[in-house]
Amino acid sequence: MEDRLVTVARFENYIEAELARQQLDDNGIKAVVMGENVGNIYAGAPVVQDIELQTFECDAEKAQKILQEQD
Repeated sequence: MEDRLVTVARFENYIEAELARQQLDDNGIKAVVMGENVGNIYAGAPVVQDIELQTFECDAEKAQKILQEQD
């Protein structure tokens, strides 16, 4: 069965998204930041770009708990 990527968090700041990705990685969960390049390109512009943190669906629940504990 193929596991798909799902969004576990959204950020307006790519640095926060990368820190969250690293936190998941430290806990053994592989994650990717989607939309990072667009966020960098328009950093000073009034454009709000959602930056998504995604994991495999099988890790999503655990990832969300880890991220909630960090808040």
